[in-house]
Amino acid sequence: TFADKINALKKIVFSKSLKKAEWNDSTILKKIVPEEIKKMKKESKKGIVIYGSASIIQELTKHELIDEYQFLVHPIFLEKGIPLFKDKVNLKLVKSEPFKSGVVLLTYQLAKNKGELK
Repeated sequence: TFADKINALKKIVFSKSLKKAEWNDSTILKKIVPEEIKKMKKESKKGIVIYGSASIIQELTKHELIDEYQFLVHPIFLEKGIPLFKDKVNLKLVKSEPFKSGVVLLTYQLAKNKGELK
């Protein structure tokens, strides 16, 4: 199952209070150190995936450590929520993939300059 695949992967957990992670092959980091993330990216054979944390995404984006953003857009609108980005981030759409469910996968990369925006 999908859960089994996720559970088998190595995890990096960012936490200021957690002493031990319950998942197999987990590393706990207290804060994001850009040099450590760059090293992890170089050592990774399959890439690194971030699930869910707006604050981690904001910090990694600030240091330009994310190569690709993938958003699953569900056809549901909520009244409130936590913004994914605090500051303006220029993204370039590189791929879109609709699914029968109505969900759309949007894949973006950082736009290095305004002329690159589409």
